[in-house]
Amino acid sequence: MTSDISSLAASLGISPNHLSFYGRDKAKVSLEALKTKPQRGKLILVSAITPTPAGEGKTTVSIGLSQGLKKIGQSVALALRQPSMGPVFGRKGGATGGGQSTVQPAQSINLHFTGDFHAITSANNLLSAVIDNQLFNGEARLKPENVLWKRVMDMNDRALRQMRTSAGKPTERATGFDITAASEVMAILCLSESLADLRARLERIVVGFTPEGEPVFAKEFRVTGALMALLKDALSPNLVQSVEGVPAFLHGGPFANIAHGCNSVLATRMALSHADFAVTEAGFAFDLGGEKFMHIKCRQSGLAPEAIVIVATVRALKMHGGAALDQLTQTDTAALTRGLANLAAHLDSAAKFERPVIVAINRFTNDHEDELALVHEFCAARGVPSATANVFGEGGAGAVKLAETVLAALPKESKLLPFLYQPDDSVESKLNAIATKIYGADGVQLTDEAKAKLVLFARSGFDKLPLCMAKTQDSLSDDAKKRGRPSGFTITVRDFEIANGAGFLVALTGTMMRMPALPKVPSAERIQVSEAGEISGI
Repeated sequence: MTSDISSLAASLGISPNHLSFYGRDKAKVSLEALKTKPQRGKLILVSAITPTPAGEGKTTVSIGLSQGLKKIGQSVALALRQPSMGPVFGRKGGATGGGQSTVQPAQSINLHFTGDFHAITSANNLLSAVIDNQLFNGEARLKPENVLWKRVMDMNDRALRQMRTSAGKPTERATGFDITAASEVMAILCLSESLADLRARLERIVVGFTPEGEPVFAKEFRVTGALMALLKDALSPNLVQSVEGVPAFLHGGPFANIAHGCNSVLATRMALSHADFAVTEAGFAFDLGGEKFMHIKCRQSGLAPEAIVIVATVRALKMHGGAALDQLTQTDTAALTRGLANLAAHLDSAAKFERPVIVAINRFTNDHEDELALVHEFCAARGVPSATANVFGEGGAGAVKLAETVLAALPKESKLLPFLYQPDDSVESKLNAIATKIYGADGVQLTDEAKAKLVLFARSGFDKLPLCMAKTQDSLSDDAKKRGRPSGFTITVRDFEIANGAGFLVALTGTMMRMPALPKVPSAERIQVSEAGEISGI
C-alpha cells in the first residue's frame, strides 16, 4: 500500500525540484513547495489523557485516524514530531506508532533519520563552544557565573545534569547538559517560518546576563552564519509515509513535559497545503502538549485546529482509579469508573478552546466490552462523541468509525481561537491561568530563586512572553504520584529559563529536569543487529 517517496510526492503535487532524497523512502521538502500551494486543509489536533509510563498510543491513534480518513476517501496528511533517541534507548522505545499504524522507515526515523537532531545538537553546542572561547579570551560581556546557555545531547544521561567546566581555570563555572529535545534551538526550528525568521530567532537568543543585569544575545558572538549553515537543511520538513500510504511530514521533536511539545509549524503548513485534512499531535496529555499547542504554536503561527481528539485507554483510566500498574490488564470497572475523573479534567480543559472534542478509545487486546461501554456511556452523558479504535491491530480499517465521528463533529466554520491569558498579563497571572484552568490547582507559588530570576527577566521585558510549563507528565499536578484528578494542591515554580529566540519563558515546576534519566533497565538493552544488518528491539 506504499510507494517510493518520489511517487508519493508526485501524488501530492510536489515537484521533484523541491525534493532532496535520502534514499527511496524519505526526502526533505523545500520551503519553495509552500509558495505554490495555498493552505487549504482542516487541522485536527490529537491529544490524550494523563498517560501510564508506557504511553497511551497517541501517535499510533494519529496515524490510525489518518489511515481511517484515507479509507473513507478523504485527502489526508500527517504532521508529526520526530523521535528523540533519549526515549528510544530509555523507557518508551521507538515513537513511530505501532502495529498496523506506523510510519516508515521506522528504524531510520527512530535513529538518525535525516540528521536534523544532529544539526540542532551541533548548532546548540557550537554556540556553547564560542561562548566559552570568548570567556577564555576575555572578549565577552558575560562573567562565567552569568552564563545561562547549556550544552545538549540527544540521549538520556542523568550524570550530565550538573557539571563544572574549565576546572581550575579563571573561567570555571557550574553548568550542565539538557537533552536536545529541550534545546531552544529545537524550539526555534519548530517555530520558524523561513530562513529569515530562523536567523532573527537565533540572533535574539539570550545566553546570559551581564553583572549589571543586561541581556547578552547570541548575535554578539558573531556565529549566526555558522549556525545557519548547520541548520539550513534541517529547516526543511521530512516526507515519509504510513504503512497504508498516508503522507507524513515529520519534523522537529520537542518534548511536551520539558519543552513545547509540537512538531514544526512548517511541517504543519506542508500538510495543510497538500491535503484536505491534516492530522497532528501534541506531546503527552492535553495539560502539557495541548495547552502549549494553543498558547505557543497557534499564538505565534496563527494556526488553529478545527477539532480536538482526546485519546483515552481503559488501562490508563484504571490506573487513575487506583489500580496498580501490574493489574491494568485485569477487568476492574470500579477503578475505571473512578479514573474517568482524569478524562473529565482533560475534556474540561479542551472545551475552553471552543472546538469540537472527540474521545478516541485506543483499544488494547485485554479491554473488556463492559469497560469500553462505561467509557462510551460517560462520554455520551457529557455530550461528547466517542469511538473505539483498534488502530494497532487493524490500521485504517480499525479507525473508520473514529474518522467518521471526527468528520461529523467538524463545524462548518470555526470561531477565533480563544486564549486563556494574554502575553502582556503578569507572569503570576499567566501561571495562575494555566494552573487553575488547565491543571485544576488552587494557585501557584514561586520559590525565592524563581522570584529573583523573574525580576531579572522583567527588567528587559521578557516577562511579556508566553509561558512554557516544565511539569511532570504523570499527573495534572506537579507531583507525579497524584493520579486521577487531584484537588487542593498548588503548583510550585522553582525556577525560570529564558527562551527569547523561541518566544517563551520556561517555568520549571516540581522536580522536573530538562535532561531525563535512563530507567533501571533501559530499552537499549533489548536492541540487537543481526548478521544481515537488520535492527530488532526498537
